[in-house]
Amino acid sequence: MRHDFYLAWRYLCHNKIRSAILILCLGVMAALPLALHLLLDEGERAMTARAAATPLLVGGRGSALDLTLNALYFTPPPVLTTMAEVDRIAASGWADPLPVYTRFRVRGLPLVGVSLDYFEFRGLVPERGELPAILGDCELGADAAETLGLKSGDHLPTTPDNSFDLAGIYPLQLKVAGILAKSHSPDDRAVFVDLQTAWVIEGLGHGHAEPNQTATGPFGVDQGVTKLVTYTEITQENLASFHFHGDPSGYPISAIIALPHDHRSSVLLRGRYVDEEQKSQIVLPLQTTRSLLENIFRIGALFDAVLAPLVAATLLIVSLVFALSLRLRQREIETIHLMGCCRLAVARLIAAEILLIALAGSALGFLLLQATRLGAPEFVRDFVVT
Repeated sequence: MRHDFYLAWRYLCHNKIRSAILILCLGVMAALPLALHLLLDEGERAMTARAAATPLLVGGRGSALDLTLNALYFTPPPVLTTMAEVDRIAASGWADPLPVYTRFRVRGLPLVGVSLDYFEFRGLVPERGELPAILGDCELGADAAETLGLKSGDHLPTTPDNSFDLAGIYPLQLKVAGILAKSHSPDDRAVFVDLQTAWVIEGLGHGHAEPNQTATGPFGVDQGVTKLVTYTEITQENLASFHFHGDPSGYPISAIIALPHDHRSSVLLRGRYVDEEQKSQIVLPLQTTRSLLENIFRIGALFDAVLAPLVAATLLIVSLVFALSLRLRQREIETIHLMGCCRLAVARLIAAEILLIALAGSALGFLLLQATRLGAPEFVRDFVVT
């Protein structure tokens, strides 16, 4: 038997390309179904971990899934709610509200308006610089800083949603106060500002310079029109001139993370939103995320159903390659017979070749599976979670 494996090994080495193709096909087919399930399991773990860390979400009545994805992953905002809902939750004494406002984007990255308590809640700490201290400061996630190529002290201009919106949103120069340490979460790809800065970007607040020019008509006639300069950068010198208009309780936010004090407080707070006639709703992020993952697992089952005939087809192709190889090796087999070897010896040689290829394919599949296991967290963070 040892000689059979030696001859089979020499034959496979002589036909390197054919052997490599067969090993690659078998290795990929062996690893693919298991690698898919590894990615699904890692995606489930990552998504449920962030959802489980967020007890309750409150927002405008609509899709619970949209509200959850917006609050956890900073997707485009669902139906907006207002600061009045934040005051309502705080006044109940049952939970601490953390408002989140994610309407805008900067160079393709989400611009997230939060309170300073959000950083403590998520365990986010600056790696360089400090947290936002004044109006106009921003804090960059680790990946956002790398994407934008910015560091502490640099400036990041915002852009209006609509270039023709002259009455509301206008560009604002944000100052980078610091860079957050990598948290391996969607927070890494976000640009954070405080809520007041987000409302300034929206046009609800602004600062004006003192009127410094009076327009005059022909012949030097004073027309009584003054030029009012709107600031596009907030500095220590003009900070005091910034002010807001309207009732602050009506200012928009996209979601509220509610942190109940205990289980009883959670139940009581949820009871306030039972009435479907209300404009607001309360959502359990973990429950909503699991409902989403059930649909993803159905897709995984679909992949399994597709992979089954694909694996069968691959095995048939490998069998066909071996059958054709035997036909091409007829003269070689006849030579072996002339040397005094029986048909069983030929069968043993072919079986040794198949076994060696199967072992090599299994080893390759195992390596691919281990590589997938090591890279799954990063892959899920980059393409699924963030």
